[in-house]
Amino acid sequence: MRRMWKNEASWPHGLGSLIDHDGFRPNVGIILSNRDRRLFWGRRVGQNAWQFPQGGIHSDETPEQAMYRELEEEVGLQSRQVTILGCTRGWLRYHLPKRYIRRHCGPTCIGQKQVWFMLRVDCGEDAFCLDKTDKPEFDAWRWVRYWQPLHEVVYFKRRVYMQALEELAPSLYPEGPPAREDNQSRVVGLMHQRGR
Repeated sequence: MRRMWKNEASWPHGLGSLIDHDGFRPNVGIILSNRDRRLFWGRRVGQNAWQFPQGGIHSDETPEQAMYRELEEEVGLQSRQVTILGCTRGWLRYHLPKRYIRRHCGPTCIGQKQVWFMLRVDCGEDAFCLDKTDKPEFDAWRWVRYWQPLHEVVYFKRRVYMQALEELAPSLYPEGPPAREDNQSRVVGLMHQRGR
């Protein structure tokens, strides 16, 4: 398997089950793009909260392996149905708001440190399946313009989303990324509900 992440060979075993010495949990983020270079935007189950797929890295996984596992669990796609266009060069971190930090259950996790992947979807939309697991992450999804997630993601993830989108833009837009839009000019795409 080709290494996608610069420090992958030096990852210690047991990494996914540990919080690092700074309090960050290792995680992967996934940006899926279609042939029109629109991005998959998922609505969290039972909430009016939208985000990209993401998830923790298990102790026996590399970031790339964790990304493929999370992709199948959250979106229902397999490795043969996507192409990796790029990934971030290192960790991107975000802090959890204080109200979300659980301080009395093992090591304190203050946030996530993430490796982000940009993927191209090479299959039809009928391959998407949001309920592959007993606890789905998303109950609906839609395709959005490149910078739209910056206006809609929860505030404490906004900076890391901006970093990931800026770093990975050349992998999707070698000619240069599209201009950023203001809130008024966004167009919401067709939403796909789970079970439809």
